Amino acid sequence: MNFLLIGYGKMGQTIEQILKERGHNIAGIIDKDNASDLDTIDPTSVDVAIEFTQPSAAYANIKKCLDKGIRVVSGTTGWLEQKEVVETTTKENKTAFFYASNYSLGVNIFFELNKKLAKMMSAFNAEYKSSMVEIHHTQKLDAPSGTAITLAEGVIENFEGVDKWTLQGEDEAVDNGIEIEAVREPEVPGTHEVSYTSEIDRIDIKHTAFTRKGFALGAVLAGEWLHQKEGIFGMQDMLAL
Repeated sequence: MNFLLIGYGKMGQTIEQILKERGHNIAGIIDKDNASDLDTIDPTSVDVAIEFTQPSAAYANIKKCLDKGIRVVSGTTGWLEQKEVVETTTKENKTAFFYASNYSLGVNIFFELNKKLAKMMSAFNAEYKSSMVEIHHTQKLDAPSGTAITLAEGVIENFEGVDKWTLQGEDEAVDNGIEIEAVREPEVPGTHEVSYTSEIDRIDIKHTAFTRKGFALGAVLAGEWLHQKEGIFGMQDMLAL
């Protein structure tokens, strides 16, 4: 398959390595220094674009690809207020868009575990308060992480009495919210911990990534899966979780 890489930071470079290992061709690499090249890319030379950039650039990159009929796998978080437009554009151009806040298989299993635990804990919502900590590398610009937001949404859907999330240090904590602490430290691929705390004990579930390779491999697998498909997709479709 012919892949277009949009974003060539550490994640983009890891994706490139995996694509080559799996026998794919790199049709082009778009980064901040040659961003205008995306305007003239030949859509017939690209099967799927994999986009891992910054929140400020993601929407424009995705829209340009979809307008050309190029299928897109995106892993950039922090731009989802424009996701509805992206989905409409995907349908209008009869192409495909795949988005996940996290492409790691382990994290997506963790998402399901989080939902199940929240449902179990809901019966004890008077005794337990939910909270979350996410830790990422200092280059990550958005906070909380997209993964943390997905986890919070899983709690909100299943833990009675919680209907919003708040970011520690920026939003005022509320009784009906799950508070997220966002920590930035050097060279941390990603750690997420969901807790339920009462006066007598605490229950924690935690996922710790050791390298970026799990995220990158998941994005490549999504690109392979998306080939020749049409529509809006996510990890739940590919993994049938």
